[in-house]
Amino acid sequence: MDIRGVIAKKRDGRELATDEIAWTVNSYTQGAISDAQMAALLMAIVLRGMTARETADLTLAMLNTGDRLDLSSIPGTKVDKHSTGGVGDKTTLVVAPLVASFGVGVPKMSGRALGHTGGTIDKLECVPGLKTELSPTRFAAQVAAIGVAIAAQSAQMVPADAKIYALRNVTGTTESVPLIASSVMSKKLAVGADGIVLDVKAGRGALVPDVASARKLATAMIEIGARAGKKMVAVVTRMDQPLGRAVGDAVELVEAIETLNGRGPRDFVAICTLVAGHMLTLGGVAADARQGRAMAARALRTGAGLAKLRELVRAQDGDPTAVDDPAALTREATFVPVRCDTSGHVTGVDARAIGETVRELKSAAAERKPLCGLLLEKKVGDAVTAGETIARVAIPRPIATGSIERAARNIAGAFRISATPRVRQRLLIATLRA
Repeated sequence: MDIRGVIAKKRDGRELATDEIAWTVNSYTQGAISDAQMAALLMAIVLRGMTARETADLTLAMLNTGDRLDLSSIPGTKVDKHSTGGVGDKTTLVVAPLVASFGVGVPKMSGRALGHTGGTIDKLECVPGLKTELSPTRFAAQVAAIGVAIAAQSAQMVPADAKIYALRNVTGTTESVPLIASSVMSKKLAVGADGIVLDVKAGRGALVPDVASARKLATAMIEIGARAGKKMVAVVTRMDQPLGRAVGDAVELVEAIETLNGRGPRDFVAICTLVAGHMLTLGGVAADARQGRAMAARALRTGAGLAKLRELVRAQDGDPTAVDDPAALTREATFVPVRCDTSGHVTGVDARAIGETVRELKSAAAERKPLCGLLLEKKVGDAVTAGETIARVAIPRPIATGSIERAARNIAGAFRISATPRVRQRLLIATLRA
């Protein structure tokens, strides 16, 4: 086969054959196809799309390039979860230990930042000493021992996705339903959980900006999982404004720990208990999602999830004092206030603009980028007065004054303020099942 022919075929809007997809994925993984050629194909997919059959074939082709975990020896049902990414989405850091505290195994392979969205691994690595590079053997042993592991994607598992994922991040090809679906599900199937809960984000801060595309993505992933014999649930949730109040690696980890302490922001707690409720249902410890959600809410108040997070940190060689004193994680950061220049009500906070601003700050901070972030003091529905602080920018010392001033302007510009208040929209848009 010739990669130029494959690129041209997709460029012209034609359907790729199963063997063409498998050959292309294997050849790129082995280095026989250049980054430039693969980038051209990815862009053609973004523009021309893929059928359900092509997307499934792409998923399996990536899955077959590496090892798969066998968790069958671990008693009970194992349940994985995945979010398609958003600004301020630190849900895994809360949900994984929370669900594991009920005896449901949670094997979680997570990624790093993609585009304007944050990455779970980047946030978790803010814990001093904590390792996220776990071998498949160590990963499985940890799930068996304490019920939960959160690790970076192993080099032995789905290497094709790791390589394609990195290329998408630098070529403007992140926002594509078939590419997102195949990336997510190849990793999920490789981990070997019995059930999977998907949180598919829709809105300005998500990789898919509109509800129709989010539903399409959720349906595609559910179909792939069902074909593989997995129990599947997907929720479609809003991502127009940042989730919670913290955006940025260290500040999001702090907010996750505070949430496990029963002190989380209302919208973030709602998403965490929603996802956890479905996971507890698939795991067989809740009769339905409503009961599971109530169980999760109670566990946040009792601190059971926090204790399990402390176990996870110890198991992955991290310093557990970070869980007990989360403020220490941002002690070396300075918080600069961003003030409002008018009075009224917040009717919008552009999540994408916020995410891009934090990404720019991190670029300027180099190796101290985990300390860069933002704390929202106001969100949609809140009243504001001129001169009031609407957000605080977290920055490491020192950082260029110009970067701070530019960030403050961009953040202020992300807020829409009107004389007329806007009713807060429900976070949950839809629930889909296999």
